[in-house]
Amino acid sequence: MGSPTVLLLHQFPPENAGGLDALETAIYDRCPDVRLECATDRRDAIERIADVEIVIEHAIDDELLAAAEELEWLQSLSSGYDGFDLDALADRGVALTTVSGVHATPIAHQVLGYILTFERGLARAQRQKKNREWRRFAPGEPTGKTVGIVGVGAIGGRIAEFCDSIGMDVIGVKRDLSDVPEAVEEIYPPSELHTVLGRSEYVVAACPLTDATRGLFDERAFSSMDRETVFINIARGEVADQDALIESLRTGYLGGAALDVAAEEPLPRDSPLWEMENVVLTPHMAGGSQRYVERVAEIFAENYEQYRSGTLEGMRNRVV
Repeated sequence: MGSPTVLLLHQFPPENAGGLDALETAIYDRCPDVRLECATDRRDAIERIADVEIVIEHAIDDELLAAAEELEWLQSLSSGYDGFDLDALADRGVALTTVSGVHATPIAHQVLGYILTFERGLARAQRQKKNREWRRFAPGEPTGKTVGIVGVGAIGGRIAEFCDSIGMDVIGVKRDLSDVPEAVEEIYPPSELHTVLGRSEYVVAACPLTDATRGLFDERAFSSMDRETVFINIARGEVADQDALIESLRTGYLGGAALDVAAEEPLPRDSPLWEMENVVLTPHMAGGSQRYVERVAEIFAENYEQYRSGTLEGMRNRVV
């Protein structure tokens, strides 16, 4: 029996270095016997996808999925899976795996950068630079301050480790309380969300987007936070009610926000968030890294071995 054909689609996460060529090389390094085809554009993808068993993708729509008649395994290049119809994949017998975990370290770096930006007044210093103002001011320090992480999974756990390493007190919200990282000093179930929000100087949204978390950070959630609290969202834009967030920032009921995601992306040019001095915006790139391709290739190689041996239940990050 020959090796199955693997189709690498034509899109690649723009925030990661290397691109498709680097990913192709990394996969061959780990799976030299793989039959890997690379689609050059959408038209080429539609033509090739009908006869392949395995697809590696960054973005795949209903038309491409419908055309993939022989598809058995879909390896996503994203950590989230909220864009997939899981029931439809299950009905077709298609396995779905993600790259959950590959973004944990760079996102933790990004969150640490956000916290230090607010504590050390880096945004203020940049505004002064733009105006050619040399005015000294007293910066803060994160040591001893509390960060509340909502969603202590692979990413949230890594954020906890980084925050703990600079002397912050880490508390969190997690559904499964039986497996808690050592860096988290206190853990609470989702029913105690507002306890965590009320105790935290920094609140980090690190939860997946589900029916339960959509709009989780609403007017009531922001009102539970202290006026000096900074809200950090590296999850999905839809976990926060953006209108409620903007109103809390505008009225001073929230100290600031660092947002890597938005309810609508790209963030509309007329959004008030662009003009708010207490808001740091990054264009959905917190998970970006020069090491992304090697981490993805390692996950694919593990799953490819499981697929070839017929043990799909052992696949890493399997969702369906």
